[in-house]
Amino acid sequence: MEALKKNHNKIITLKQAKRVIIILVAVLFFEFLLFPAPVMASQMEKDTEISQSQGFISSQNEVNQDINLNTMEFNGKLPESDAADIKFSQYFTITAYNSEAGQTDDSPCITANSFNVCANGVEDTIAANFLPFGSKVKIPDLFGDRVFVVRDRMNKRFSNRVDVWMIEKPDAIRFGVKVARIEVLK
Repeated sequence: MEALKKNHNKIITLKQAKRVIIILVAVLFFEFLLFPAPVMASQMEKDTEISQSQGFISSQNEVNQDINLNTMEFNGKLPESDAADIKFSQYFTITAYNSEAGQTDDSPCITANSFNVCANGVEDTIAANFLPFGSKVKIPDLFGDRVFVVRDRMNKRFSNRVDVWMIEKPDAIRFGVKVARIEVLK
């Protein structure tokens, strides 16, 4: 206890400690958060030049000591996007079926919207209860860029499932049950 009384004048007060902490926090804030911003902005300014009169954006990137000049036309319009024709994209359970009386009704080749899949002979038909007839769908993870058309319906208990029509029953069995992202096109 005597040691504390002797060193009482040498210890800083609580008020002084709070001031030191506030000053340290302020210094760290300016040093780490605000100081790099002007440096990064000036670096980006050096790399990118925008010319309003010519309508071009130019950027210079150094790759392996070489200077590569990339130029793209600006003209006030956004570039075309492949995702522009996608209405929505979501993951669903995907199964397969074929034209067999046990898997369909009494007319196995005729879909719910009266399309004859057997006469068509192309595996581009799907059944989906949550999409209107005629909707175009892609399943890029499983079928790449192939476009399917909603022409059939499933049992009401399968409200969030997509069923792909296949010509041969062994192909449908081999396909099994998968979960993949579908893209509904506009």
